[in-house]
Amino acid sequence: MAEWRRELAAELDELRESGRLRELRELSCLDHGRAEWNGRTYLNLSGNDYLGVAGDEAWRRAFYASLESDRLPGLSAASSRLLTGNSPEYGALERELSGLYGGRAALVFNSGYHANVGILPALAGKGDLVLSDKLNHASLIDGLQLLEADYKRFRHRDYDQLELILQRERGHYRRVFLASESVFSMDGDLADLNRLVALKHRYDAQLVLDEAHGVGVYGENGGGLAAELGLTAEIEVLVGTFGKAWGSTGAYAMIEPEVREYLINRMRTLIFSTGLPPVILRWSCFVLHHRAELAERRRRLRDYGCRLRRKLVELGWETGGESQIVPLIVGEPQPTVALAEQLQRAGILVFPIRPPTVPQHGSRLRFSLNAALPEDDFAQLLELLEQAHAL
Repeated sequence: MAEWRRELAAELDELRESGRLRELRELSCLDHGRAEWNGRTYLNLSGNDYLGVAGDEAWRRAFYASLESDRLPGLSAASSRLLTGNSPEYGALERELSGLYGGRAALVFNSGYHANVGILPALAGKGDLVLSDKLNHASLIDGLQLLEADYKRFRHRDYDQLELILQRERGHYRRVFLASESVFSMDGDLADLNRLVALKHRYDAQLVLDEAHGVGVYGENGGGLAAELGLTAEIEVLVGTFGKAWGSTGAYAMIEPEVREYLINRMRTLIFSTGLPPVILRWSCFVLHHRAELAERRRRLRDYGCRLRRKLVELGWETGGESQIVPLIVGEPQPTVALAEQLQRAGILVFPIRPPTVPQHGSRLRFSLNAALPEDDFAQLLELLEQAHAL
């Protein structure tokens, strides 16, 4: 074996021994909040299909039926949007998004990762500063590495520290961007958007908000946490994804027309990527068009989150968050893996989250709730947690 492969094998052995080795699993996501894995059906508490749209067979059948009298949408764009890949389905979807967000301009991307790794490097240049929450998603962190601008990371949700940085640094920079998630993906906690908006105004900054885990879940029609708080117009760049609560693929930014045109000309992950297949764009548009029908699912999702956190606290487990993402903090990788395997044997599909995805000593189970899970199954989850805690 070549020397470099021996080195890789040794590192993999270390990961395996420490309980941090990752692997790909072949799963099929099913209706009613379930998944099939290794020939067995589980309650799926590890996906991001928060409203149960991706697994909803009735919605899929209705979508395919809607295509029968129409020209079938293509299965590939076969080009970037700037060449021949900008199908009419892009325009229809961006108009639907504009309707959801009060007439703002929309720009659709291939994924949330493409959006977050590309937007800030396009907008922030030399002489600018980006201030980013320390627990922002890896895609935002990777985007920071590509910046020609300076950047600093402030302690998670520590807006007093953020203001101290702004007081000290604002006068030295042309433009300042504040970057945060709305719903943080590992802890399930929420950004204080009112405080961020106040700081934005006080220090003449631009606010970039990743609503990946907020859209679909918050707001009267699923516009996100900023929409629920009536702050959408205060967010210079609002990023949402289709790949979670909306049950599709891709991402989008809600911006002003000048920002949209600028990104089209400067954003490398947009310019140099093949566009999304028209059939995917059509499905995303179908889901958004029926967004009003998801109100009861949003209500049920919040109820499940509150009840699960309450149960974990009652059992004496460490938890947190305020959303549909409910962490169960175990601490070290090995016992976290053991607890996940125990719940899997009982039919609960939940996987361990370990460093470097989370900080050292922060290994956890991340319960990602699904509104399509029937009440009886949710009650079964609470009962199985009681049994697991008693062992």
